Amino acid sequence: MPLNDAVIKRQTPRDDFTIDQCWDEYSRSEHAVWSMLYERQAQALKGRACDEFFEGLDHLDLNDGGIPDLEKLNKKLHALTGWEVVMVPHLVPDDVFFTHLANRRFPAGRFIRGADQMDYLEEPDIFHDVYGHVPMLTQPVFADYMQAYGKGGLRALKHDCLKNLARLYWYTVEFGLIKTDAGMRIYGAGIVSSRTESVFSLESGSPNRLHFDLERVMHTDYRIDDFQQVYFAIDSFDELFAATQQDFGPLYERMSTDKQMHSVTDILPADKVYNRGTQDYAKSGGRKANQK
Repeated sequence: MPLNDAVIKRQTPRDDFTIDQCWDEYSRSEHAVWSMLYERQAQALKGRACDEFFEGLDHLDLNDGGIPDLEKLNKKLHALTGWEVVMVPHLVPDDVFFTHLANRRFPAGRFIRGADQMDYLEEPDIFHDVYGHVPMLTQPVFADYMQAYGKGGLRALKHDCLKNLARLYWYTVEFGLIKTDAGMRIYGAGIVSSRTESVFSLESGSPNRLHFDLERVMHTDYRIDDFQQVYFAIDSFDELFAATQQDFGPLYERMSTDKQMHSVTDILPADKVYNRGTQDYAKSGGRKANQK
């Protein structure tokens, strides 16, 4: 959380960690950052993001005068899929996060990055949370998947399998790809909210691109500080939702004793491979080396 965000600092979070957005207290410069980010992504995502994401943007009109007012946004979103966005001051505890998702509430941070952080931000801000995540919540199947994920998370806590479930979220909700008749497209929020990774995820020869498999994904490590070294692609959102409709109890029981973990560079014999990556980007030192 930015130290200078007085709106966040003066509020005491409610029991569910939510706070008021206080939309009228965003500054002109904060609204300007949103608009700049939005316009940059509008260009970067042409021919790269999936149709469902663009449909969500159209439904919600997320560039109407800068940072969206959640009161207005939620009326549109709730009418479509019963979801709403709630404001939180910072990353919330796992059980709180899962409870919100299980009740069709998506937690979003209030602050927005500075103009000097346009291409990379370690902690998710409102642009990542709302622009990246919320358009997909207008799609009924994906909206149901997110609710199922929240319910699964509450159960994972009881089985000590939270790390496994976090990997599923990472490789689908944050960094997922989908195959379409027009080619591979992006739906993950971590990619659609990043100009540079929007290009890298689809066009670089460096990362592996593999087909989605539930247990494979839940046993695969990931990195949080740079572009991904592996992406998983689904055939459809129905495929993704169907994967969460099984009884996770036996799955968690297996995972509680089977602690195997695959490296981000592994390609297994059973994998369906779309691109066998060179890993040149990671070998060169990644973002830090390429910024020099």
